[in-house]
Amino acid sequence: MITVDIKKEAGAFAENKDVAARLRDDSVLPTLRRAEETTIDFTGVEGATQSFVHALISEALREFGPDVLDHIVFKGCNETVRQIITIVIDYMQES
Repeated sequence: MITVDIKKEAGAFAENKDVAARLRDDSVLPTLRRAEETTIDFTGVEGATQSFVHALISEALREFGPDVLDHIVFKGCNETVRQIITIVIDYMQES
C-alpha cells in the first residue's frame, strides 16, 4: 500500500498534468499492478483540474477496468476535488 500526497507533489492547486503523469507512472500504476491499495491524498488541496485528475487515474481505469476503484482510496477531498474525480471516473466508464 502507498499514499500519494498530492499537496506535497503538486501544491494546493493540482493542475500540472506532467506531475500527475509522473505520480501515475512511478506510484499509482506499479502499486495497483501488485494488487495493493493506493491512497491518493488530496488533504490541503483546494482544487484540481480535470486534466490533472485524468492524467492521474485514467490509465488505471483503462488497464484494470472500473473494479480498480475498489483498490483506490481518495482521501481528504473537498467537494470541488470530489466533483472533478467523479467527472473523470464517469467519463472513463462511458468511453
